[in-house]
Amino acid sequence: MISAARASPEPASHAADSLRILSWNVNGLRACARKGFCRFLARSGAFAVGVQEVRAFEPQLPPAVARPKGWHTSFVAGERPGYSGVGLFSHIAPDRVEAGLGIPRFDREGRFQIARFGPLALANVYFPKGSGKQRDNSRVPYKLEFYAAVLARLQQLRRGGARVIVMGDFNTAHGELDLARPRGNVRNSGFLPEERAAFGRYLDAGFVDCFRRRTPEGGHYTWWAQWGGARERNVGWRIDYALASPAAARYVRRAFHQPQVRGSDHCPVGVDVDPAILGVRARRPEW
Repeated sequence: MISAARASPEPASHAADSLRILSWNVNGLRACARKGFCRFLARSGAFAVGVQEVRAFEPQLPPAVARPKGWHTSFVAGERPGYSGVGLFSHIAPDRVEAGLGIPRFDREGRFQIARFGPLALANVYFPKGSGKQRDNSRVPYKLEFYAAVLARLQQLRRGGARVIVMGDFNTAHGELDLARPRGNVRNSGFLPEERAAFGRYLDAGFVDCFRRRTPEGGHYTWWAQWGGARERNVGWRIDYALASPAAARYVRRAFHQPQVRGSDHCPVGVDVDPAILGVRARRPEW
């Protein structure tokens, strides 16, 4: 229980005629599995769940995690063991899954996948940190280039008629409302002006920050440091998002965080969408 956190605007349960899409940086899927990930997945009521920072190759995952009953799964791993990686769980098989951006310097870190469900293009992304090993912000240029490459790919999908939802850990707090202590972090990666501007280009391109559109007040975060009682005191950052293109945003009914869910230093974020976003699969799938 998070005593200091604001109450989540998440509905107690989502409507039977909606589809729930969740995103969660699990901070190591094997570790999260030991803390109840499979139970979370089974109780999520979700149509699709994207995870980031898997930090394992698929054969290293327990079978119950890699191939849970009733779920289709796809994973994208980086070359470096125990680092990065994304994965998608869905109750119906995607029409196809695209792994990577086709740019080797990005794809070797396993940060990007797109699943197509009819006209819905669901992008699951783990954006890089900019801090670098020495916390000298040395990875900021790489991060900004990755931001631009992902936006270019999403715009390409939009031009092709897709309804695009991009979810994941963006590793950037866009505005002062998105972190508890903005003044103390203006020189830290995650809140640098150039990083915030890179995030802003998604909004300038028409993408909708689904949570912020419905929850204009501050005090809602998705990541907390693992020391100093940060989560209990709700001293956090909102760096996990679900953004929707205008063509997808019209189907979004609710957007929420799940700060009560433990197992990672991040919490899940999500949206409930009208099943009509799937086009010909407009009727809610049975599972």
